[in-house]
Order: sequence, then C-alpha cells, then structure tokens
Amino acid sequence: MSPLSQFLAALAQSLATMALYRDGHPTRARAAETAYQRLVELQNEDPTPEITMLDGDIIYRGRPLRELKKWEWAGRLESAGVQRIEIIGPVSMDEFDGFLDDTMRLLLDGSLPTAEVRQARRSNIRFGAVGLDDAPLAVAEETASEPAEEKEASPDLAFALQEEADTIEWLHEELKEKGSLRLLEAEAIIRSLSVAMHGDQDLLVPLVRMKRFDQYTTTHALNVSVLSMALAEWFALPAGDVRVFGIAGLLHDLGKVKVPEEILNKAGKLTPQERTIINRHPSEGARIILETEFSLDLAAVVAYEHHIRIDGGGYPALTYPRICHQASNMVHVCDVYDALRTRRPYREAWPQKKVLAYIYQGAGKEFDHDLALGFVRMMQKWDSRIADLHRADQAIPLGAYSSKGAVGGSGTVASERGAGTASTGAANVPAPPSQDHRGAGPTPRASPGPRPDGAPAPPGSASKPSERP
Repeated sequence: MSPLSQFLAALAQSLATMALYRDGHPTRARAAETAYQRLVELQNEDPTPEITMLDGDIIYRGRPLRELKKWEWAGRLESAGVQRIEIIGPVSMDEFDGFLDDTMRLLLDGSLPTAEVRQARRSNIRFGAVGLDDAPLAVAEETASEPAEEKEASPDLAFALQEEADTIEWLHEELKEKGSLRLLEAEAIIRSLSVAMHGDQDLLVPLVRMKRFDQYTTTHALNVSVLSMALAEWFALPAGDVRVFGIAGLLHDLGKVKVPEEILNKAGKLTPQERTIINRHPSEGARIILETEFSLDLAAVVAYEHHIRIDGGGYPALTYPRICHQASNMVHVCDVYDALRTRRPYREAWPQKKVLAYIYQGAGKEFDHDLALGFVRMMQKWDSRIADLHRADQAIPLGAYSSKGAVGGSGTVASERGAGTASTGAANVPAPPSQDHRGAGPTPRASPGPRPDGAPAPPGSASKPSERP
C-alpha cells in the first residue's frame, strides 16, 4: 500500500477505536500513535498533502486513489462534513490528537469545540467541506453546516422477519437435539437483518414483540442482534465490525438452550437451585460457541461476559477482576433494554422512557458510561426509525419513518444526533428490583447518583416497578 493508503487506513482504525474505548485507554493511545506515525511517513514523501473525499472515492494529486476505491470511511467522513484534509506543515502529536477528537465529534453528533478553544489551538491540519470552486473552507471550525433534511422514502417496499425468527428457532432446536451450532445460518441471519435495517434511505431498527412466553429466547436474540448492530453504526464502526457485533448479539444467550423452559417462564420466585441453573447460562453459551466454531472467539467472550456489570457485579463472578470487552459492554446495554421492554411471566413490560431512564442512571455503574449514554442518545434520535413489530411476519413499512415524524414510533425525535431530549433535571429511576430476573435485565445496585456532567438530558422518569424485571 502507498503511504497515503496506510495513513488513511490507520486513521480509520484510530477513529473506530475511539468509538469503543474512552480517553486514556492504552488501546486507543496505541491506535492514535500508529496513525500519527503513518502521517509522518506520508509527509516524508509529500510534506503538504491535500486529500479530498468525493462520493466515496479518495482524490489525491488530482487522481482517484485506486487502492481505496469506494472506501467506506470516505463516505462516512464526507457525510460528517470532512470532505477535505489539508496538511500545511509539520504536525505535532498534540495537533493530531486534536484533529482526531474534532473528527470523532463530527462523526458522532456534528459538533465542534467553541471558537475560543479552536483559536487557542492552532494546527497545521485543516479539514472541512469543499467549496463550490473546489477549494476547501479554511478550517473545520468554519465548515460545520446544518444537517441535510432527510428524504421521505418510498412506501411501496416492505420486509418481514418471519424467516429470520424461524431460522433462530431452528438453530436453537439443532443445539438442543444435536449439540451443533450452524454458523452459516447464523451469518445468513445477520446479512438478512442488515438488509431489513438498510432497505430504506434511512436506517431502520425493527424489533419484534413476542406473543407467547415461549417465543422469548427467539425474539430476544433477534432484537439484541438488531440493537447491537444499530449501536455499532451509531458509533460509526466499520461494516465488518457491525456484522461481528451482530453475530455476538445473536448468540449472546445461547446458553439458555440448556435451561428448562419451566424455569425460564416460571411466574413465581426462583428457588436457589433454579437461580444457580440460570446463572450458568453465560458460561454454557461460551462453551457451546468455542466447542463448535473456534473463529467465533469474540462471540464466546460476549456470551460469557454480557451479565457482568461495569462495577464488577453481576455474574459469573470473575476469579481475577478485569475490564470486560467493549463488545460485551455494548451487548449488555442492548440485552437489558430489550429484556425490560418485553412482557415476561413474572412482570409486565416497561415503557421505553422508563427503560431509558434506568440505563441513563446506570451509566458508569451497571453499564459502560459512554456506551450507555450513546445508546440513550441513539434511541432518542432514531426514535422515529424504531419499528415495534407485534408479529415476526408483520411487514416493516419502509418509507413510513422519516425525520418528519414516526408512523408507530415510540417517542419524540431529538433535533440533533446525540443531543438528547429537551427535558432537564434528574430522572426518577426505578428502585433496584429483585435479583430474580431470569438472566436478563438489571441486577441489584445502589441508588443512582446525580446526572453525570456532559450527559444528555434524562429521557423521562420511571416509578418503582411492582414486579422484578
């Protein structure tokens, strides 16, 4: 690869890593240092490179860069307003870190630092939109534009998820009867879900609500997979990573095939013996995945870790406490959301605002802080794109969801990506429920503290539930 291609690939890897790891994490620092080193190597060949993103192509020295033709990240950067990057002189590591931070903010919510901060932080990296005369607007802080109005989609197309639900149910039956995991079918489900999510001009989030309690394992796997892929896209992860997280979400509860239905669907309180059986499902799921398909090591990690809280609580208990993989933290948020939104034999479904309030106040305690707040922002911003289907064979009416309001949406759409709602003050979060929650939903915790600095406004209030989640 050319020095330019190596730099751009390292830049994309660094931005993707920033979406998963908070500031100060060694993985994030290593990715930034690698990208910076690639920039230095590029400047050894071309001290003042100028790079333009045009319709998914990279234009350099007046020619398309064939090595990265229709490069996915070119489209992402272009959509965020980073259509052109100019290096006008030697770049320090601090300047490059500032460039990464500003670019990530544009990718996530279209915002930039204040004018005072930008003026105090002069840089030899300039980036922004391309003007009408094909000249770049001077620097990024002068190029933030209003988001384009979302287009109405064609209403004459529709998808249904019955085949996907049937395939998941078949996968579970194959595991129970033959002990084999069918990887090809699992990957086919992810591809099909991706088509359903992207069949419109805007991303859709189709969630199936079960009719019978014995459908829970099937519909829950489907929904957690969809939510995991949506959250990965919200954080601007590469398409390959989105699919990997979709597989992890699909298989996260695989260990429940070892749990008797009468325990999963028991209306009364679980006995200590039944609780022990439920608590084995993460380790059982990891074992099943590792024994049947060794290339799914990340899915196995997620299956094992998805009930471990960010504060070290949850289960299984770790012999040597450590930080869980960010994929596990991501699936954990999606798992709790769908579990609480679903009616179970031992409690009613929670309203969406109540669930988001719970996740919001659990940020940094039960959930990874950034992922939890990102999930809340995503569900607020994309509220009009969430399709709650009451049957798997119900068609997803493409074109019925737009920025102008939802047909069957679940709340109010935020005006900007990641901006939160207009409400203020701390959310009234439900009191900690009983631990008897069949392996999904929140675990007992201390009362939440005040709203974290910089967090979005709380999504609503929730009273104490009468039943365990």
